[in-house]
Amino acid sequence: MKTQRKIMTAGENYNQFDPELIARRVEIRQQLQTLNAEPDNDKRNHGFQDLLADSGPHFFVESNFRFDYGWNIHIGDHFYANYDNTFLDTCPITIGSHCYFGPDVGLYTPIHPLTPKERNADVELGAPITIGDSAWFGGHVTVLPGVTLGNNVVVGAGSVVTKSFGDNVVIAGNPARIIKRVPEAKSSVEAAELNTQKI
Repeated sequence: MKTQRKIMTAGENYNQFDPELIARRVEIRQQLQTLNAEPDNDKRNHGFQDLLADSGPHFFVESNFRFDYGWNIHIGDHFYANYDNTFLDTCPITIGSHCYFGPDVGLYTPIHPLTPKERNADVELGAPITIGDSAWFGGHVTVLPGVTLGNNVVVGAGSVVTKSFGDNVVIAGNPARIIKRVPEAKSSVEAAELNTQKI
């Protein structure tokens, strides 16, 4: 018989009041309260990593990092997130390598039904979020349930990403749309110029 944890992770209707899920949310809340107040970068980041499913050795997240379970968060190597990132991991959140997030980025996998009858009955489910390698997110980016982003995707500050996009695109807006392709730098000088462009 599948546990509510496995049912939740699979994106099926689950019971949010399951004792195992409640206990984990309480544990995470307590741990994050301590870790987010830790001024030592190494202690704080190693503590975060201990709560996640997996992450690469080069991992740095500023304080006020928040998530529900940690069980469903998978992060590649060379990851950086600025202050106040929130990952709601009802379903798996998978992030590739060399990804960099600005402040107040939100990755939200929970889905709440449209009908009030289902919401009032506490129907809970979710859909995974997958982000490829070498993503760059500006501040205040929101990614909604079920979104997949390819490699080398740049997301402009303040964007709300409601659907999936492939590789090598710059997206921005609410809802986010493609505004340009990611150019290939032909020299170190051009690469430096590209890195200073605002989106």
